[in-house]
Amino acid sequence: MTSPPITIRRATTQDAAAFARIIGHPDVLPGLMQLPYATEERWKAMLTESQALGKLDLQLVAEWPSINGAARVVGTAGLHPAGTALRRRHVMTIGLAVAADAQGQGVGRALMQALCDYADQWGQVLRLELHVYADNARAIALYRSLGFVQEGLHRGYALRAGHYVDSLSMARLHPSPPGIAAWETA
Repeated sequence: MTSPPITIRRATTQDAAAFARIIGHPDVLPGLMQLPYATEERWKAMLTESQALGKLDLQLVAEWPSINGAARVVGTAGLHPAGTALRRRHVMTIGLAVAADAQGQGVGRALMQALCDYADQWGQVLRLELHVYADNARAIALYRSLGFVQEGLHRGYALRAGHYVDSLSMARLHPSPPGIAAWETA
């Protein structure tokens, strides 16, 4: 069975319900470092803030056509500044969530490739960072296939369903950092 065509676009505040639905799903939430019970209103506020003038965040969604032909959001991804420190402006962090019924069908890869392309070609990003639960083999394999390497193991990093869980820190450096094009002189 072939997967439906995936469309990637920038998220809008109208996608808040999809963010809440995907991230809050009981089969998705345990793989994320998010809290349960996030509301549509909370996601709308977060999306509004991320789109404010001067914000560097990039929020994307992946869509598939639904049965009636309308677009259905099946994944979300974000690229976020690592902080406000001047000496880390070249670093961004990544968050990714794929709907339970869309996992393993290329949605996560399409979103990650879009984030990496944006970071490499437009965002002036040298380093992409992420954290992933150490037991999330599928996500780790995806990240490795896109050039991310494990940089550390964090014991008891996050509380998940009442248990402390280890995470891996992974990063990817720009594969060909930009330089200044040679100028021709007369």
